[in-house]
Amino acid sequence: MAKQSNKQILTEAHRDFSRGLSRYAHLKISNAALSEDLVQTTFMKTWLYLQKTGKIDLMRAFLYHVLNGLIVDEYRKNKAVSLDLLTDGGFELAATHAEENLFNLIDAKELLVLIKKLPVKYRQAITMRYIKELSLKEMSALTHESQNAMSVQVHRGLVKLRALSVMK
Repeated sequence: MAKQSNKQILTEAHRDFSRGLSRYAHLKISNAALSEDLVQTTFMKTWLYLQKTGKIDLMRAFLYHVLNGLIVDEYRKNKAVSLDLLTDGGFELAATHAEENLFNLIDAKELLVLIKKLPVKYRQAITMRYIKELSLKEMSALTHESQNAMSVQVHRGLVKLRALSVMK
Protein backbone atom coordinates (compact mmCIF):
# COMPACT_ATOMS: atom_id res chain seq x y z
CA MET A 1 0.00 0.00 0.00
CA ALA A 2 2.90 2.35 0.80
CA LYS A 3 4.33 1.87 -2.69
CA GLN A 4 1.04 2.90 -4.25
CA SER A 5 0.88 6.08 -2.17
CA ASN A 6 4.52 6.89 -2.97
CA LYS A 7 3.73 6.43 -6.64
CA GLN A 8 0.75 8.78 -6.35
CA ILE A 9 2.78 11.33 -4.40
CA LEU A 10 5.53 11.37 -7.01
CA THR A 11 3.06 11.46 -9.92
CA GLU A 12 1.33 14.50 -8.39
CA ALA A 13 4.68 16.14 -7.71
CA HIS A 14 5.75 15.56 -11.31
CA ARG A 15 2.50 16.99 -12.63
CA ASP A 16 2.67 20.04 -10.31
CA PHE A 17 6.36 20.90 -10.33
CA SER A 18 8.12 19.49 -13.41
CA ARG A 19 7.56 22.56 -15.61
CA GLY A 20 8.83 24.94 -12.93
CA LEU A 21 11.83 22.72 -12.22
CA SER A 22 12.62 22.56 -15.94
CA ARG A 23 12.45 26.35 -16.31
CA TYR A 24 14.63 26.82 -13.24
CA ALA A 25 17.22 24.29 -14.44
CA HIS A 26 17.28 25.78 -17.94
CA LEU A 27 17.79 29.24 -16.45
CA LYS A 28 20.78 28.00 -14.45
CA ILE A 29 22.35 25.67 -17.04
CA SER A 30 21.37 27.30 -20.38
CA ASN A 31 21.15 23.91 -22.03
CA ALA A 32 17.65 22.53 -22.60
CA ALA A 33 18.62 18.88 -22.96
CA LEU A 34 20.88 18.91 -19.91
CA SER A 35 18.30 20.73 -17.80
CA GLU A 36 15.67 18.11 -18.69
CA ASP A 37 18.12 15.36 -17.73
CA LEU A 38 18.73 17.06 -14.39
CA VAL A 39 15.00 17.32 -13.72
CA GLN A 40 14.50 13.64 -14.52
CA THR A 41 17.43 12.76 -12.26
CA THR A 42 15.81 14.88 -9.56
CA PHE A 43 12.63 12.81 -9.77
CA MET A 44 14.62 9.56 -9.78
CA LYS A 45 16.51 10.60 -6.65
CA THR A 46 13.24 11.66 -5.05
CA TRP A 47 11.69 8.28 -5.87
CA LEU A 48 14.64 6.47 -4.28
CA TYR A 49 14.38 8.68 -1.20
CA LEU A 50 10.64 8.00 -0.94
CA GLN A 51 11.30 4.27 -1.21
CA LYS A 52 13.92 4.45 1.53
CA THR A 53 12.19 6.75 4.05
CA GLY A 54 8.60 6.82 2.87
CA LYS A 55 7.91 10.47 3.69
CA ILE A 56 8.73 13.95 2.41
CA ASP A 57 7.14 16.85 4.29
CA LEU A 58 7.55 19.65 1.73
CA MET A 59 7.75 18.10 -1.73
CA ARG A 60 8.39 21.33 -3.67
CA ALA A 61 11.24 22.40 -1.38
CA PHE A 62 12.72 18.90 -1.47
CA LEU A 63 12.64 18.77 -5.28
CA TYR A 64 14.31 22.17 -5.65
CA HIS A 65 16.92 21.19 -3.06
CA VAL A 66 17.80 18.03 -4.99
CA LEU A 67 17.84 19.93 -8.29
CA ASN A 68 20.11 22.62 -6.85
CA GLY A 69 22.54 19.93 -5.73
CA LEU A 70 22.60 18.45 -9.23
CA ILE A 71 23.12 21.89 -10.80
CA VAL A 72 26.04 22.57 -8.44
CA ASP A 73 27.54 19.19 -9.34
CA GLU A 74 27.20 20.10 -13.02
CA TYR A 75 28.98 23.42 -12.48
CA ARG A 76 31.80 21.69 -10.62
CA LYS A 77 32.47 19.15 -13.36
CA ASN A 78 35.67 19.76 -15.24
CA LYS A 79 34.48 20.57 -18.69
CA ALA A 80 37.04 20.23 -21.43
CA VAL A 81 36.23 22.59 -24.27
CA SER A 82 38.04 22.28 -27.54
CA LEU A 83 39.89 25.35 -28.76
CA ASP A 84 38.44 24.63 -32.20
CA LEU A 85 34.91 24.84 -30.80
CA LEU A 86 35.73 28.10 -29.08
CA THR A 87 37.20 29.67 -32.20
CA ASP A 88 34.23 28.48 -34.27
CA GLY A 89 32.02 30.25 -31.75
CA GLY A 90 33.89 33.52 -32.30
CA PHE A 91 36.39 33.35 -29.41
CA GLU A 92 39.81 34.79 -30.16
CA LEU A 93 42.90 34.72 -28.02
CA ALA A 94 44.01 38.24 -27.32
CA ALA A 95 47.12 39.59 -25.67
CA THR A 96 47.16 42.83 -23.77
CA HIS A 97 48.31 45.85 -25.75
CA ALA A 98 51.59 46.06 -23.83
CA GLU A 99 52.45 42.42 -24.47
CA GLU A 100 51.25 42.53 -28.07
CA ASN A 101 53.26 45.64 -28.91
CA LEU A 102 56.35 44.37 -27.13
CA PHE A 103 56.38 40.98 -28.82
CA ASN A 104 55.55 42.45 -32.21
CA LEU A 105 58.58 44.76 -31.98
CA ILE A 106 61.23 42.19 -31.26
CA ASP A 107 61.64 38.52 -31.87
CA ALA A 108 62.33 35.91 -29.21
CA LYS A 109 66.12 35.84 -29.59
CA GLU A 110 66.40 39.59 -29.29
CA LEU A 111 64.02 39.50 -26.35
CA LEU A 112 66.23 37.07 -24.44
CA VAL A 113 69.25 39.32 -25.04
CA LEU A 114 67.30 42.34 -23.81
CA ILE A 115 65.99 40.48 -20.75
CA LYS A 116 69.59 39.81 -19.72
CA LYS A 117 70.18 43.58 -19.70
CA LEU A 118 67.41 44.17 -17.14
CA PRO A 119 68.13 44.66 -13.43
CA VAL A 120 68.02 41.32 -11.57
CA LYS A 121 64.66 42.01 -9.88
CA TYR A 122 62.89 42.78 -13.15
CA ARG A 123 64.72 40.04 -15.07
CA GLN A 124 63.47 37.49 -12.53
CA ALA A 125 59.90 38.76 -12.71
CA ILE A 126 59.79 38.82 -16.52
CA THR A 127 61.40 35.38 -16.76
CA MET A 128 58.99 33.82 -14.29
CA ARG A 129 55.93 35.45 -15.84
CA TYR A 130 56.55 35.12 -19.57
CA ILE A 131 59.17 32.42 -20.05
CA LYS A 132 58.23 30.02 -17.24
CA GLU A 133 54.57 31.13 -17.52
CA LEU A 134 53.99 31.24 -13.76
CA SER A 135 50.96 32.96 -12.26
CA LEU A 136 51.36 35.91 -9.92
CA LYS A 137 50.37 33.65 -7.04
CA GLU A 138 53.10 31.14 -7.92
CA MET A 139 55.64 33.92 -8.37
CA SER A 140 54.67 35.36 -5.00
CA ALA A 141 55.15 32.00 -3.30
CA LEU A 142 58.60 31.53 -4.85
CA THR A 143 59.91 35.00 -4.04
CA HIS A 144 58.08 35.50 -0.72
CA GLU A 145 56.79 38.84 -1.97
CA SER A 146 53.16 39.91 -2.36
CA GLN A 147 51.30 39.33 -5.60
CA ASN A 148 50.94 43.08 -5.95
CA ALA A 149 54.71 43.53 -5.68
CA MET A 150 55.24 40.87 -8.34
CA SER A 151 52.69 42.53 -10.61
CA VAL A 152 54.48 45.87 -10.23
CA GLN A 153 57.85 44.27 -10.99
CA VAL A 154 56.48 42.62 -14.13
CA HIS A 155 54.95 45.90 -15.28
CA ARG A 156 58.12 47.88 -14.62
CA GLY A 157 60.17 45.16 -16.32
CA LEU A 158 57.97 45.46 -19.41
CA VAL A 159 58.42 49.23 -19.40
CA LYS A 160 62.20 48.83 -19.20
CA LEU A 161 62.17 46.19 -21.95
CA ARG A 162 60.21 48.55 -24.18
CA ALA A 163 62.74 51.31 -23.50
CA LEU A 164 65.64 48.95 -24.26
CA SER A 165 64.03 47.79 -27.51
CA VAL A 166 63.51 51.38 -28.66
CA MET A 167 67.12 52.31 -27.82
CA LYS A 168 68.39 49.34 -29.82
